[in-house]
Amino acid sequence: MPTVGAIAATFRSSSSSGAVAGFAHHTYFPFPAIFHQSLRFVTKVRLKWVKNRGLDHIIDRDTDIKAAALLVDLIDRSLSASPVPARSLVPLKKTLGLTIPVLRFLRRYPALFLESPHPRYPSLPSFSLGPAAVLFRRRELSLYTADAPAAASRLARLLMMSRSRSLPFRALSPLRYDLGLPPAFATSLIPSRPDLFRIIPPCAGGGEHHLALTDWQDDLAVSALQLLHADSISSPSYRDFKRGAFSSASPLTFPMSFPRGYGAQKKVKAWMEEFHRLPYFSPYDDWSGIDPASELMEKRVVGVLHEILSLMIHRKTKRNYLRILRAELGLPEKFTRIFTRYPGIFYLSMKCKTTTVMLREGYQRGKLVDPHPISLLRDKLFYIMRTGILYRGKGMTKLVLDDEDDFDRLWEDGGGEETLDDGNEAQDEEGECYEVEDDESESESESDSDED
Repeated sequence: MPTVGAIAATFRSSSSSGAVAGFAHHTYFPFPAIFHQSLRFVTKVRLKWVKNRGLDHIIDRDTDIKAAALLVDLIDRSLSASPVPARSLVPLKKTLGLTIPVLRFLRRYPALFLESPHPRYPSLPSFSLGPAAVLFRRRELSLYTADAPAAASRLARLLMMSRSRSLPFRALSPLRYDLGLPPAFATSLIPSRPDLFRIIPPCAGGGEHHLALTDWQDDLAVSALQLLHADSISSPSYRDFKRGAFSSASPLTFPMSFPRGYGAQKKVKAWMEEFHRLPYFSPYDDWSGIDPASELMEKRVVGVLHEILSLMIHRKTKRNYLRILRAELGLPEKFTRIFTRYPGIFYLSMKCKTTTVMLREGYQRGKLVDPHPISLLRDKLFYIMRTGILYRGKGMTKLVLDDEDDFDRLWEDGGGEETLDDGNEAQDEEGECYEVEDDESESESESDSDED
């Protein structure tokens, strides 16, 4: 398989010839205005939203995993040597994304959180990390260190997609967990890479700190979709040349996984064929020359959202986290409609009193297709959480973890990851036909937070 650098060089050479398939950040859309107008008349099909129980279960499970991992981090970084009082963690319910009280959540997983009376106030419940949580934390910090170069690349790619090549820390903090960044990335990861990042202080009159890109990185300006088609791009077949797949207006096909019955509908097939015939515009290109009302701009938005979700190690994130990035990424005001309009690419879930968007191609039979080491560790954490419930009470003495080998062995002996049907066929349930509005009133009702 060709290297990322070789593919990036191919795209840069294409851009120098003026083709829309060029992927350099300084390229402009070369087609005349009449072509802009013709792009507006691609037939659209109104599809029903279909609930997917398999993907909803993943979101439900991962919500508990995220809350547990964040609590482990908070307790571990506590300045006090004594157990952390529960009342100091109660206000973090929304930040953790929980739908139940924090105290109840802590008591639900005794394998991770050990409850004890406060040293000064015996009636005040306090919590410290159990042996399993300590081992998880040790392994997590080790993975963050090993993954630092890749994490820096993911963060740099996000900045490269933004209009000003910079984003406020207020927008980056909620994405920290999903991007697989270390908890204190602002003081650990960023200072270690001055070749990629620089911090812009707030203006004298007020404002906030921003993280900016130091220099444009051509080798990183390759999208996940381009990497997916890397082999065919570097070594196109005769059939590819015959159908013009590598011409100046060449499209790259998005992987599709439609809910039950949709993929076989003729109108849906015709719509997707028209959609894929539109030129693919890289999320790292300058989009200022594209008509905002054209179908090409909509396809560019699909590409941007696809790329953002591809950067997330779990191939999903909360919609509210994307809303903060909307202006910088050039997304429309009601960009949520893109998710419901293209159910073969995205899945929109309403589980856990929030709205989560997932990349369908990222999951198969309830598991990540290409799991990141950090996501695998979080899966192990979930199994420890579930096992702790079985050993609740006096049975907790049977759950002995002395080292990291015991941590891995417990997960493996129990069968490891659970395998679920992703629900693209059998587990889909037909829902109501609607468009999810992307307004501020809906945002306030969700249990999202701007901080981790």
